[in-house]
Amino acid sequence: MPSLSFLLVVGLAVIIGSVVQSGVGLGLGLIAAPVVAMMDPTLLPGTMLMATLLLPMFTIRAEWRHVDWRGLARVLPARLPGAVAGTWLVAAVAPETLGALVGLTVLLAVVATGWAVRVRITTTSLVTAGIASGVTGTATSIGGPPVALLYQHEPPPRVRGTLGVFFLCGTAMSLGVLALGGQLTGEQVVAGLALVPFVVTGFLIARPLRRRMATAGLRTALLALVSLSGLVLLVRSLW
Repeated sequence: MPSLSFLLVVGLAVIIGSVVQSGVGLGLGLIAAPVVAMMDPTLLPGTMLMATLLLPMFTIRAEWRHVDWRGLARVLPARLPGAVAGTWLVAAVAPETLGALVGLTVLLAVVATGWAVRVRITTTSLVTAGIASGVTGTATSIGGPPVALLYQHEPPPRVRGTLGVFFLCGTAMSLGVLALGGQLTGEQVVAGLALVPFVVTGFLIARPLRRRMATAGLRTALLALVSLSGLVLLVRSLW
C-alpha cells in the first residue's frame, strides 16, 4: 500500500488533473505523472495508467453522441505498435531516465498544446498520432497530446468524447502490453487502485466548472504550472 504522504501529494495532483481532463478532454496524466515520478519513479507508468482507466468511462457516458468513430478506427490500431515500442522503452531504461522522459514529454506536450497551427485530420496524421501516443502513453502514461493536437480545433464535446474513447481503449491496450512484457508490477497496480477515489472526486468537482475551465486565463495558468512541473522533474532526474 502506498504511503500516506504519497497518497496526499499525488492524490491532490490526481484531483486537479481529473478536474482539468473532465473539462477539456485531457490533463490527468500531464499533471499527475510528473508528481508520481518525483515521489517514486518505479511506480511509472503502471500506476498512472491504472488510475486513468476509470475517468474516460465517465466522459464517454456524457459525450458518446459526439465521438468521432471514423477517426478512432484509424488512430486506435496504430497505437498498438507504439505500445509495444513503449514497453520496450520501459524495460530498457532506468527509473530515473524514465522520470526524465516524463518531464521531457510534458514540456513537448505543452509546446504542442500552444501550437496554433491547424493539423488536418487525415489517415496519415491519425496513424502518426496513434503510434506516437502508443509510445509516450505506454512509456510515460502521457499519451493524449498527439491526438488532442489533431482535435484541438473541434467542438469541445467532440474533443472530450473522442479522447474519452481513445483513452479508455488505448490505456487498456498499454496495460495489456506492459503486463505481457512483465513491466506491470503489483506495486503499480495497488498504487493505481488507491488513486481511483481521487479520480472520482476530481470528476465530481469538475461537473459544475466545465464552462469556466474554457477561459484563456485559466488555460495559460494551467500550462505554466504543468511546464514548471515538467521542468523541475527533468532537471531533478538529470541531476
